[in-house]
Amino acid sequence: MTEMNDRRTFIGYHRNTRMKILKLILVAGARPNFMKIAPLIKAIRSYNQDRRHRPKIDFMLVHTGQHYDNNMSDIFFQELGIPEPDINLGVGSGSQAEQTARIMLAFEPVCLREKPDWVVVVGDVNSTLACSLVAAKLGIKTSHIEAGLRSYDRTMPEEINRLVTDALADLLFTPSADANLNLKKEGLPARKIKLVGNIMIDALISRLPEAEKSTLPSQLGLKPGEFVYVTLHRPSNVDDPKILHSIMNKLGKISKKITIVFPLHPRTRKMLAPLEFRAQDYPQLMLIEPIGYTDSLWLAKYARLVLTDSGGLQEETTYFGTPCLTLRRNTERPVTIKIGTNQLTSLKSLEADVNRILKGKTKRGNVPKYWDGRTAERIIKYLVASSIKADSSAAGR
Repeated sequence: MTEMNDRRTFIGYHRNTRMKILKLILVAGARPNFMKIAPLIKAIRSYNQDRRHRPKIDFMLVHTGQHYDNNMSDIFFQELGIPEPDINLGVGSGSQAEQTARIMLAFEPVCLREKPDWVVVVGDVNSTLACSLVAAKLGIKTSHIEAGLRSYDRTMPEEINRLVTDALADLLFTPSADANLNLKKEGLPARKIKLVGNIMIDALISRLPEAEKSTLPSQLGLKPGEFVYVTLHRPSNVDDPKILHSIMNKLGKISKKITIVFPLHPRTRKMLAPLEFRAQDYPQLMLIEPIGYTDSLWLAKYARLVLTDSGGLQEETTYFGTPCLTLRRNTERPVTIKIGTNQLTSLKSLEADVNRILKGKTKRGNVPKYWDGRTAERIIKYLVASSIKADSSAAGR
């Protein structure tokens, strides 16, 4: 199951000597994770280049293989400049329990062999939960990037992953002030909670120059402000044939007014296949293959509006100032509604909400604090400071 990449040796330090190397295992499992790992790797490399910085940081990248489709993972590694993973656990798909269990079984031997100082997890996917559980049971410190986000809807698997991961983590890196409040309400100590900003915006700012060069607009004949960008993949929207069929019919009607670009997630394509929906009846409804990150950024920036159930796009549209409709009952990113350009919509109100935006009645938003492209730098600072403090305390005992 486990594939090793022997391009380098993962070394550490002896705990009875002054800390020289800080060992990290960075975990990426699904598409949203990759955009968060890339800025972290860049920040680690920049930190290590400064000769004044001690300890140096050595990282191992573990890809759990939760997303294994090339369009959903490999292309993101290439675009974001993420190195080839040191280890690919290759867990593949399965039920929530099956996938989580397979990740745990594959990840535990890695931790036992490598003995890292920290396991760094991101987001809220099954890989996040599984690797946090393994690390906690082995007594390895865990840091959670994007901690504190809550939808307060426990029917969502991601909400369970967030709750358990945050309860186990030793450092909680939050993207916004509301996330800090959520953690404090749950009784987590303030010393663990660090407001660092949104690491997704680090990735966005880094890749925006390339996104501006995207060839997708010319391929599809798109002009800024003259299309709607749609992404839908959550079970609540695509797993029930009646709901998915209703969504597609509404998109068909909307496409008579404005072009719709809808890259189909593999899950969505699979569920759409048996439905009697004739996409060919709607020439302005473009159902295309999954796209890379830079193409997605161009679409998010220049769309007239975005319709999504993705957390990442809620954040990106807030940064760009693009109107966003989130087809969900709730969101774990309320800051995008309170401060940003996002609003919740439903099947019942979808057409009216779209028409309102098309008529120019849009919501003005602002960019939240620390969404400035320097989140990864702050994370590295806190990880190093916490490790030095712990090492000094251990040496004094």
